[in-house]
Amino acid sequence: MTVMSGGAGGAAGRPPGWPERVRALARGELAPVTPRRAATVLLLRDDASGGPPAVHLLRRRTSMAFAAGVYAFPGGGVDPRDERPVRWAGPDLTEWSALLGVEPAAAQAVVCAAVRETFEESGVLLAGPADGTGLVEDTTGADWEADRNALVRHDVAFAEILDRRGLALRSDLLRPCARWVTPEFEERRYDTWFFLAALPAGQRTRDVSGEADRTVWLTAPDAVAAFDRGELTMLPPTITMLRDLLPYGRAADALAAAGGRDLGPVMATATLDEAGAVLLSWPDHVQAHPEPGPVPARPKAER
Repeated sequence: MTVMSGGAGGAAGRPPGWPERVRALARGELAPVTPRRAATVLLLRDDASGGPPAVHLLRRRTSMAFAAGVYAFPGGGVDPRDERPVRWAGPDLTEWSALLGVEPAAAQAVVCAAVRETFEESGVLLAGPADGTGLVEDTTGADWEADRNALVRHDVAFAEILDRRGLALRSDLLRPCARWVTPEFEERRYDTWFFLAALPAGQRTRDVSGEADRTVWLTAPDAVAAFDRGELTMLPPTITMLRDLLPYGRAADALAAAGGRDLGPVMATATLDEAGAVLLSWPDHVQAHPEPGPVPARPKAER
């Protein structure tokens, strides 16, 4: 599960070490870590009663050292095995390369990571027969669970499982909707692409992620309201993606609208005010983290 640190909602405070790392960056003494490419997927499920679509969210275990208790979408870092040749259905890699703004091999790896991580963390597989028709309808059997666990353990590559089952990755089911980069002062940094996808008919999510202690389906209005009340802890990219879903009454509407989204990378600007507070700001989002003491020089901002 990939999460982007930098200002969670609810009662969460800043991660330890932020203030000094921000100061070190301002003084030019901190060499930013190279972001690791990652992908995360907003799985959407229409409401049978006609209400807005629900989104699948996982809560990271409170025992975890990083972003404990934070609600996030299924996702994670790109694995080197994601670059292996894979059965593919949908737009070709040239089109994906232009869309994501990276070379074709990297585009494949990002899309493959999105599909693989979704399967690993929710049991949902965005794949179908190798001829590009139809979709996998059920992934709940013991044989599927064995494959999922083998992926989690890094025993096999995702391409191997698809080949053995005669399946192709259905890239046409994904719609890229955003790209966020973790701030430069962070110790763990990710260059994360966010995708939308509708839950395939017949499949269901399962509580199988070893990093999560709770999974929920919430509509965007309900999730945003819970965040605003301080009941759910989320990081800025997560709540931003949920707010972006508010206008849409059906999953298909949200997927159709994703085609016009700006996929330019978004990264937080870190500043310090006169009171010694660390201010992190993204488009339409600002979070302050008070820190007493002398006011250091402002770090350079980047978006």
